[in-house]
Amino acid sequence: MDHKKIFIVIIGMGLINYILRMVPLTFLSKLPISDTMKRWLDFIPVAVLGALLAPDLFLTNGKVNLTLSNYSLVASIPCFFIAIKTKSLIWTLIAGMAAMALLNNFNFL
Repeated sequence: MDHKKIFIVIIGMGLINYILRMVPLTFLSKLPISDTMKRWLDFIPVAVLGALLAPDLFLTNGKVNLTLSNYSLVASIPCFFIAIKTKSLIWTLIAGMAAMALLNNFNFL
């Protein structure tokens, strides 16, 4: 495929993506949303984050691994407590990177 066709495909995909996001936003922004629905919608980011993290934390090579050899799961433990205590994304990320570095480089477990 030449560069012109690739450029046209990228622009087309961008337009379709924009239209699919803006049409519902435009029409649904005028509708009133109940307090119950707002509370329900508040849980969506947490549910999506959990769905994205769970396979990486609990699976190793497609199999459930809840042992100490699962460094991702072990490194998530201090991250969990630091996130609760500090409520800071940067400190949680630093703790996770430090835990993974220690586990991978020094084989503590």
